[in-house]
Amino acid sequence: MQTTEAIPPAPYDGLGPDTILDALEHVGLAPNGSLHAMNSYENRVYQAGLEDGSFVVVKFYRPGRWTRAAVEEEHAFTQALFDDEISVVPPMHLQGSSVLTYLHYLFAVFPRQGGHPPNLENEQDLEVLARTIARIHAAGSRQPFQHRNALSAAGLGKASRDFLLENDFIPPEVVTAYETLSEDLLQRITPLLDDLQHIRIHGDCHMGNVLWRHDTPHFVDFDDCVMGPPIQDLWMLLSGERQEQTIQLATILDAYQDFYDFDTRTLPLIEPLRTLRIMHHSAWIARRWHDPAFPVAFPTFNTVNYWSNHILALREQMAMLDELPLTYL
Repeated sequence: MQTTEAIPPAPYDGLGPDTILDALEHVGLAPNGSLHAMNSYENRVYQAGLEDGSFVVVKFYRPGRWTRAAVEEEHAFTQALFDDEISVVPPMHLQGSSVLTYLHYLFAVFPRQGGHPPNLENEQDLEVLARTIARIHAAGSRQPFQHRNALSAAGLGKASRDFLLENDFIPPEVVTAYETLSEDLLQRITPLLDDLQHIRIHGDCHMGNVLWRHDTPHFVDFDDCVMGPPIQDLWMLLSGERQEQTIQLATILDAYQDFYDFDTRTLPLIEPLRTLRIMHHSAWIARRWHDPAFPVAFPTFNTVNYWSNHILALREQMAMLDELPLTYL
C-alpha cells in the first residue's frame, strides 16, 4: 500500500553523483564514476558504469511513496515472471536482498537491458506483445498482492479530483467547469469498475516500458504494478480511429487467448480507464509540484491554457463514454 508519511519538500535534494556512487559501493559494486540520468520523473534512475566494463541501472524510489513491503512485492512479482521465462528485467540481489537502502533512500539495481519501443503498427509485433502480456497475467492470477494498491475509480479519479480542488491547483476561471465535469464523469465511471476480477498486472503498459530487442519485448519498470483488471494492460496497445482499433483488438485478443482467457465483458472499460488515466496524470503532476524537476518538465501546468485543454480532453472522454464500446468478434 502507499504510505502516508510526509514527503520531503525536495525529495532528491541529497541525491547527487557522489551519493549515487557511494550507494553502489555500499552494496558491493565497483562503479567507475560514469553516470547517465535516464528518463524518469517519479523515481530517479541512472545508468552506471562499473570498473569491469559492464553497466547497471540503479533506481532510487521516491521517498514516502511505497512501503518496503510494497517494493518487495514488486520485486517478487518480476522475479517470478523471470523464473517463468517471461521477458522481464528483475532487480539484482546484492548482499542478500533486491531492496537496498542507503541514507533514507530505498533503491534497486538492475542489469542493463538494451532495446527500443515496439512497433505497434506491425501485426506480428502486436501479437508477440499480446502473448507476453497474457503470460504475465496468467502468472499474476496465481496469488494476490498484499501490500500494493488495487485499481479503482476512487483511487485514480476521486482522489485526484479532491487533491486538485482542495489544493487550489485549478485556475478560478475554469474551476467550476472542472468541478462539474469531473463529478459527472466519476458518477458514470465508478459503477462500471465494481465487482471486477482483479489480478496482479503491470499497471502502466505504455510502450516506454517495453524494450524491443531480437524480436522479443522486454517489460521493465513494474513500479506501478497493482491489482486490477487485465484490460488495463491491453488498452494502451490501441491507437488510431475506431476501425483501426477494432482490427488491432482482434489481433491482440486472438494472440492473448493463447495463454490466458480474456473476459470480453470488460471491453466497455477501455474509455473509462483512459479517462481515469487522464485525471490521475494531472493530479500526479500536482502532487509532485514540490519536486524541482516537475515545473521544468511541465512549464504550462499552472496556466489557464493547460487546464482548458485538460477540461476539453475530459469532455471528449465524456462523449466517448456515450459511444458503443469496441467489440471483439
